Amino acid sequence: MAKRTTTISAAMAKTADIHVLYQKAVQSSEFEIEFYLDRYKDIRGRRKKPWILREDFCGTAQLIKDWCLSHPRRQAIGVDFCAETLAWAVEHNIKPAGKKVADRIALLNENVLTVMAEKADIICAMNFSYCIFDTRALLKAYFVNALRGLKSDGVFICDLMGGTKTIDECEESHEIEGENATYIWEQTAYNPINHQLQCYIHFEFDDGSRIDKAFSYAWRLWSIPEVTELLREAGFSSVSVYWEEFIEDDDPENEYMEGTGRYRAVTEVPQQESWLTYIVAEA
Repeated sequence: MAKRTTTISAAMAKTADIHVLYQKAVQSSEFEIEFYLDRYKDIRGRRKKPWILREDFCGTAQLIKDWCLSHPRRQAIGVDFCAETLAWAVEHNIKPAGKKVADRIALLNENVLTVMAEKADIICAMNFSYCIFDTRALLKAYFVNALRGLKSDGVFICDLMGGTKTIDECEESHEIEGENATYIWEQTAYNPINHQLQCYIHFEFDDGSRIDKAFSYAWRLWSIPEVTELLREAGFSSVSVYWEEFIEDDDPENEYMEGTGRYRAVTEVPQQESWLTYIVAEA
């Protein structure tokens, strides 16, 4: 749930589509689908296959579209509160995928706190979207409803960011492949009293034009123990934290550690300036 507060300047920015830019800059369906399948196999074994994926806060529905494209038996449910974004998803992702894919996808313009749908094998909440819930009561209510939406052997997966750098004002950027544009992530404010974090996504183009505040996020910066404890309180039977493995570097002056893209379940890790972890909860 991102509030759009778009300010568009000249030239390339005028014709750019912020949803296309976001998908190319942030999302990685292939990696996420492989991660979900691997975790489900770890938990339920090779014989049990997950066929139904529900993505909460699904936005443009790229992930669930790719899930259904990856196997002709797979079905998906996307839930999002923004009707405008879901309409974009239908026109730019679902319809172009073809009728055979579209027939296996249900997009629901509903609140994830109360939505009722066909029970899923996997429910996911990616890109820290659930951090819009800024109290323990609201977050627990969301987890309770997610558990209600899973089959008896289902799995819930979410991601979470953190690290010492997360509470600082900062800007990070990278080029968007094939778009002559740069993605800019900006953290502008953090309140240590309530852990409220204000972030923005901007896009800057090669001709110097920009889209400032293409997306705005007002989140609570939850900690790993808070999330895992609330998942257990909501009724999940087991909760695991998955951390990325890094390539060891013996150079003491090199502060940058290269990630491998492989995640493993852990109970203890060293602190880092910035990290992204996956939390997996079993029904």
